[in-house]
Amino acid sequence: MTSASTAQSPSAEPAKMVEVTGEPSPTQEPTAPSAGGGGASAVLRRRFATVDSQVDRFSWLATAVVVAIAAILRFVGLSSIKTKIFDETYYAKDGYGLISRGVEWNYKDNVPSYVVHPPLGKWLIGLGEWAFGYQDAESKVSVPGHLLTTTPEFGWRFSAAVIGTLSVLLLVRIGRRMFRSTVLGCAAGLLLALDGFHLVLSRTALLDIFLLFFVLAAFGALVLDRDARRRRWARALDDGLDPSQPGRAGRPPTGWRTWPWWRLAAGVLIGCACAVKWSALYFVPVFALLVILWEVGVRRSAGVRRPWRDTLLDELPWLVLAGVLMLATYVATWSGWLLTDDGYYRLASAYPSAPLSDRPVIGPLINLFEYHRAAYGFHAQLDDAHKYQSWPWQWLLLGRPVAFHWSGDGACGAPTCASEILLLGTPLLWWSFLPALAALAWLGLARRDWRAGAILLTVAAGLLPWFWFALDGRTMFSFYAAPALPFLVLAVVYVLGALIAPAGGDVGEVAPLVPGDPSYERRLVGSIAAGAYVLLVGLCFAYFYPIFVGKVIPYSDWLSRMWLDGRWI
Repeated sequence: MTSASTAQSPSAEPAKMVEVTGEPSPTQEPTAPSAGGGGASAVLRRRFATVDSQVDRFSWLATAVVVAIAAILRFVGLSSIKTKIFDETYYAKDGYGLISRGVEWNYKDNVPSYVVHPPLGKWLIGLGEWAFGYQDAESKVSVPGHLLTTTPEFGWRFSAAVIGTLSVLLLVRIGRRMFRSTVLGCAAGLLLALDGFHLVLSRTALLDIFLLFFVLAAFGALVLDRDARRRRWARALDDGLDPSQPGRAGRPPTGWRTWPWWRLAAGVLIGCACAVKWSALYFVPVFALLVILWEVGVRRSAGVRRPWRDTLLDELPWLVLAGVLMLATYVATWSGWLLTDDGYYRLASAYPSAPLSDRPVIGPLINLFEYHRAAYGFHAQLDDAHKYQSWPWQWLLLGRPVAFHWSGDGACGAPTCASEILLLGTPLLWWSFLPALAALAWLGLARRDWRAGAILLTVAAGLLPWFWFALDGRTMFSFYAAPALPFLVLAVVYVLGALIAPAGGDVGEVAPLVPGDPSYERRLVGSIAAGAYVLLVGLCFAYFYPIFVGKVIPYSDWLSRMWLDGRWI
C-alpha cells in the first residue's frame, strides 16, 4: 500500500475526533457546507483526510526492514525437516497433482483424489513444486524444478513462506494507513513476524496461511476503498457540490474513473480466500457491513439529508457486482477440474451411483455442485476425536496447540534430545489478545472510532462462527483461528497507540514529548511500556523459537518450554 502519513507531514492538521460512521460530535462545529455550496469546511477537510498518496521513503525503508526480518525467519532452514509434516502429506501431493494434471490426483493408485477443500491454496503450493522440484517415494514420483532443483521440502513449503512474508508487508501498510503512523504500522508487522503461530504456518505447506493472506488483502482493499470514496466526496464538495440537493445533483460526479475499483478488487480477493477454504465466507457479511457503515458515515459528514437511503441506492449495486466477481473468481479456480475429465465426480459415467450429468456446458456445473454438496457433508459430520483438537474458547489462551512434528533423534550434546514443530502462538503476544480486545471495545465506544469497530467485527468474523460449530461437537483445531490473527495484532497495536497518543489526540497521532505538557508523564510511561512490550514479545519469541522450527535441543530444554504441561505436549 503506497502511502505517506498526513499525520507526519508538518503541513497536515490531524483530526481530533475519529468516528465510526462520520457523525459529528456535539462539541464540533457543523461540518456540512452551506446549502449554496462553496466548498468543504476546515473541520470537514480534517474528517475526510486520508493518508497522502505521495511516497514516503522513510516509511518504505522501515517497512523493508520489518519484511526482511520476516523473510529471514521464514526462509532460513525451510527444508530442515526432511519429511512431510502433519497435513503436508495431503496438500503437497494435491499441489503436484494440480500442476501436473489440473486436478488433485492419487499417483500411488492412479486415481483422482477426493478432496474437501477448494484448489487455490494447493495450486499455490504446486507452484513452488513446479519451480523447485517434487519427490514422493510412496507414489514413485521424482521431477526436477523448472527454475532450480532443490530439496523437495523447499519446493512444497516455498509458497507458504512467500505468502507469510507478504502478509507481514500487508499488515505494515494496512496498519500504517489505518493509524496514520509508520511506527504503529511497523509495530503491527513486527509483532506478526515474531509470532510463532504465524511463523509455523508460513513454514508449512498447509492452507491456512493462504487463507489469512487473502482475507487480510481483501480487508486492505476495503480500507483503500474507504479512503478513495472519502477523497471523492472531498473533491466534489471543494468543487461546490450541494449534498442537500435531491438525486444526482447532490452526489459526486460519476464515471469509470470514480468507480469503487478497490471494492471490486476486494470481491476478487475474498473470492480467492473462499477458493482456499470456505470459512472465508464468514467475512463476507462483515465486509459488506463495513462498506455500508463507511458510506453512510461519509454522506452524513457531508450533510446528505438521507444518508442511509442514498447509501443503499448508490452502493448496493456495487456490492452485488463485487459478489458476482467473488463467485466468478471462485469458479475460475476450479478451471482445472472443469476443463479436464480427470477430476473426482467430474464425469457421470465414472460414478454411476451419483446424481451427476454429462450434458454439455451445464453438466460440469451440476457435477461441481454435487461435489460441493458431498464435501459439505464431510465437514458437517466431522466429529472424530483427535489428539490435538481444541475448542474455540481455548485458542486465544493457547489451551491446545498442534504438534506438527516431533522426533527424539539427532545430536544435541545431551543424553536425550528433542525436535518439535509446535503450532503455538508467541505466549506473551497471544495472552495479550483478550485484554486488548476489551480495551479496544472500551476505547472504540468512548472515541466512536471506525478503526476499533472494523477490527472488532473482523475478529468476530474469524472466531465466533466456530463457537456455533462447537455446540455440535465438531472436530476443530487451533489453526482455524488463523484469519483472525492479523486483526488481533491490530487490536494490540491500537491499544499501544492509545498509550502513547497525546491527550485528546488520535491513536497514531505524532506529537513530541514536551516536559510540562499535561499528558507528558502518561505518554512517557506509555511509550516506555509500549516499547518494553514489543521487546518482551521479541524475547519470548526467541525463547520458543527452537520449537517453532524443529531445532534439535536437549530434552530438558524442550520440556522447560512446555509451560502448560500436558496441554502443550
